[in-house]
Order: sequence, then C-alpha cells, then structure tokens
Amino acid sequence: MHILTQLNTYLFANHYMKKHPDVDGYISKFTEEQQALLRLLRTIVTTAAPQAEEVISYGMPAYKLNGMLVWFAAYTNHIGFYPKESGIHTFQKELSIYKTSKGAVQFPIDAPLPVALIKRIVKFRVKENLLKVNAKKI
Repeated sequence: MHILTQLNTYLFANHYMKKHPDVDGYISKFTEEQQALLRLLRTIVTTAAPQAEEVISYGMPAYKLNGMLVWFAAYTNHIGFYPKESGIHTFQKELSIYKTSKGAVQFPIDAPLPVALIKRIVKFRVKENLLKVNAKKI
C-alpha cells in the first residue's frame, strides 16, 4: 500500500472511527452542508425501516434489523451509502448515474439525494434480512 494511502487510512480511522459514540456525534463533526445531507439520509433510513436499531459500525452510522441493513458516511465530495452488494446489484440500473462499487454508492455532495430510491433500497434490505431469518427457521 502506498504510504499516503496508509496515512489517509490511519487518519480517517483515528479521526472518525474512534470519536463517535453515536450518530449525533458522528454528524456533528462535518460541515453544515454535509450535516444536512447526513440528517436527511438518517431520516430516509429511519422512515423506511422504523424498527431498525441505529448503531455505529465501522466508525459510521449503521442500521440493524435482523442483521445489518445499511451504513452511510460523509466524505469531502460525496456521501457514501453502503447497502451491501445485494442492494447495489438489485438497483444497479437506477444507480448507474452514480459511482458505485461492489457494496457502495457515492452520492455527490452538490446534488440532491435520491430520496425515493434510497427508501426502496432500504426496504429491499429489510425484506432481504427477514427472508434470511425466516429461511433459517425452516
């Protein structure tokens, strides 16, 4: 790994991952613009999955309901949303206008969040986790 990449990883881990006991603390560390997007994303997720438990996982806000559902995080130029690989794969057509990877999508800071799409992804993940739980009972 390149030394600058190692340094950035170390700084990110120490600055963001260790200092946020809860989601409010995490959100408070960012710019007003980022905070507004993070608050909106939090509202979208909690509306789509009202029974989900809010936690900090991997140093970022995350939601659990019959297992982990989604995570999100703020970066300089984007908001990262992590609905696992299945969430990206299932909605790949709708997400094609954004930068994606195996289990993540980047929503640009300077564009509105796709509220309806995020709700659909969260609801999909809720159903997916429930199906896994029910399959284990059989």
